[in-house]
Amino acid sequence: MTKTERLYALAEELRAYSPRPRTARQLAARFEVSIRTIERDLAALQQSGLPIRTVPGRAGGYALDRHRTLAPVSLTAAEATALAVALPRLAGTPFAAAALSAVHKVVAVLPEQDRLRAAALVDRVRFFPVAPAPALAPAMLDAVVGRRVLRLDYLDRLGVPTERDVEPLAFVAGSEHWFLYAWCRMRSGLRGFRLDRVVRARMLDDTAPDRGIDLSTVPTSDGRLIDVMSITDTPLSRTD
Repeated sequence: MTKTERLYALAEELRAYSPRPRTARQLAARFEVSIRTIERDLAALQQSGLPIRTVPGRAGGYALDRHRTLAPVSLTAAEATALAVALPRLAGTPFAAAALSAVHKVVAVLPEQDRLRAAALVDRVRFFPVAPAPALAPAMLDAVVGRRVLRLDYLDRLGVPTERDVEPLAFVAGSEHWFLYAWCRMRSGLRGFRLDRVVRARMLDDTAPDRGIDLSTVPTSDGRLIDVMSITDTPLSRTD
């Protein structure tokens, strides 16, 4: 059994016994390795994000929080390749670290043959250069998900510093720029804020009200409605 196979089997052993704990000695006997090897394996699984907790006491050991893990997923080499190619494209966004971690988890559980095939396919996928996505402050992501008001230190189209309290709705990617689509309280209207002009973002305690805005389409500066998924840097309602 390879180390990768043992790590996968070890995770499944803990999942099967959850919420009951298993001691390092029991796991070492189960996989016919030393206790030190099991402890290293458990540390590696914890570092990869698996929610393994230590249960103290005489009847303690290691236990896996089943509610915070997914059941085993079987992927083809092509499906694994699609994830390996797509997820790293989130570089420059708050999802970059999570995407890299997800790819590592997928690759770790692939059979050796599928892993080699996926690696060969990934090596044959190329992208034309595109404008890099700007890094997003974690507060911006949290505010969109939690419907919280953001206070932006922002440079307008003329480069003039301004402070805006906005109700964030969505991130929109154009062919050249990324935008935060939001209701601007200062302008009393929908605005597109270029992310590369955001100097600082702070999440406030205010909850953004539901203004009944349809996120499937975006109004442009001339009043037209366009599909939010096909934006090519057309000015949103107004782009400040």
